Amino acid sequence: MADEVKKTTSKLTNLNMSDYDTYKLGNFKLKSGGEIPEAFIAYKTLGDPSLPAIIYPTWYSGLISDNLWLVGSDKTLDPSNFYIIIPALFGNGQSSAPSNTPDLRPFPDVLFYDNVRAQHELVTKHLGIKHAKAVLGWSMGAGQTYQWATQYPDFMDLIVPFCGSAKTSLHNQVFLEGVKSALFAAKGSSSAGVSKADLQTAKEGYTSFTPETKATGLKALGRVYAGWGFSQAFYREKLHETILGFKDLDDFLVSFWEAWACSKDPENMLAMAHTWQAGDVSQQEPYNGDFKKAMQGIKAKALVLPAKTDLYFPPEDSEIEVQSMRPGVGELKVFPSIWGHWAGGPGDSVEDVKWLDDNLKEFFAKA
Repeated sequence: MADEVKKTTSKLTNLNMSDYDTYKLGNFKLKSGGEIPEAFIAYKTLGDPSLPAIIYPTWYSGLISDNLWLVGSDKTLDPSNFYIIIPALFGNGQSSAPSNTPDLRPFPDVLFYDNVRAQHELVTKHLGIKHAKAVLGWSMGAGQTYQWATQYPDFMDLIVPFCGSAKTSLHNQVFLEGVKSALFAAKGSSSAGVSKADLQTAKEGYTSFTPETKATGLKALGRVYAGWGFSQAFYREKLHETILGFKDLDDFLVSFWEAWACSKDPENMLAMAHTWQAGDVSQQEPYNGDFKKAMQGIKAKALVLPAKTDLYFPPEDSEIEVQSMRPGVGELKVFPSIWGHWAGGPGDSVEDVKWLDDNLKEFFAKA
C-alpha cells in the first residue's frame, strides 16, 4: 500500500509539475519594506473563465498539483461548474522563491498580505476576474483565505478556511520554532526569535546550506513535523500501517516524513515558515492590530472547518474566530476525524475528503 501511495503521488506530481503558468509582477514591493526583483506568481486554472471563479491557494510546501485532490468532475470543485484558480505561495518553488531567485540572499520577509496582493493582481489584471464566488484553502491556504476576506472583503461571496487560522497562535508559533530550528541547527546556528532569521545571519550575515547540511536539516525537519501532522489517536490506531501501508513506525518516519522533507528546498521552507509564523490578518489597515475588528471586517459568508484532533489549528481557535465575526457571517463545523491536521488534506483520508466535499457542496448550494 505504501508503495502504491508513493507511486500515485509521484505520478501525479510528474504529470502536473510543469503544468502551470506564471504571471510577471515586476519588482514587487513587500509590506516588510523589502522587495522581490522581477517577481512572478505561478498559477493554474481549470474550467471556463465565464464560470463563477473559485480561488484556491496552495499550502506550506505544497505545489500546485498538490491541490488537485479536491478538484474533479465527481467533486464540488468541478471545473465544468467553476473557473478554479490555484495560485502558488511565494516560496513554494513555483512562484518566486529562494530556490529560483539564487542571487537574493537572504530572501526577504514575505507575509500573507504580500501573497494575496500578488494574487489579487493576477486574478484581476491578468485573468480579468472582477468578483469570485469563493476563496478556500487548507492550512496556509486557509490563512490566505482569511487574508483575502479581510484585505479585499467585497471581492468574494463565500470563504471556506479549513484546518487553518486568521492569526497564527502563540502555540503554533512555538511549533514553527521547532521547524525552523531543525534547519538552523544543521548550519550550526539557532533561531533569533519568532518571525526572525537565525542568529548567525543576524550577527554575521547569510550563509548557504551545503549538500550535507541541507540533507541533515531536512531530515530533522521531517521528524519534527512527524509529531504534529497527525494526531496521537492516528498513531495509537496505527493508521500509518493499516491505512497508509507502511510496515512500522521507522518505515513511516523515513519513507513518508523524511522523504517529504528531503524533496524540498530548505530556504523555501524557511521563507514559507516566516509567512506562516507572522500570520495575522489584523496587521493591516484599517484594522491596525485589532483582531476582532479584522474579523468583523469579513463580509463573505464563512464556513470554518477545523479538525477535532488538529494539534496546531485546534477547534478552540476557530471558535474564537467565528465568535469574533459579525452575527450570521460565520458557521463552524468540526472534522470528526483522528487524522489530525491531515484531515483537511492532502487527500490521504478518504472519509475526510468525502466529509469536506459534502460540506462544501451543502454550503455552496445554500449560498
